[in-house]
Amino acid sequence: MITTKQRGDHAEQQALQHLLSFGLELIEQNFHSRGGEIDLIMSDQECLIFVEVRYRKTDKYGSAAESVNSQKQSRIIHAAQVYLQKHTTSYRNYRFDVVAISPGDDKSSLAWIKDAFQLN
Repeated sequence: MITTKQRGDHAEQQALQHLLSFGLELIEQNFHSRGGEIDLIMSDQECLIFVEVRYRKTDKYGSAAESVNSQKQSRIIHAAQVYLQKHTTSYRNYRFDVVAISPGDDKSSLAWIKDAFQLN
């Protein structure tokens, strides 16, 4: 039986491979701070990208993308601020992306939502 953690790790790897195929570079994976976690930190030329990967087995309680609610966004933003304080970067811009993965009939469907939310 596949555990929730294994399913999440698999979804994260799927998202990572998808983003790498578009030329993004991985900077860090699973950055933890006291208030939250960032699944993937990537770069695209001059932009630092904080990526939240969400997987939903079913849409019964909302889609994977919809599960990144304002509370989750606040935790990601806080973790990103901690990351930026700890790491000197040469990036002029940054953004928050979401990769939402939902099971389909024959395979998982993956949606990459660029600039999914902003700092409030």
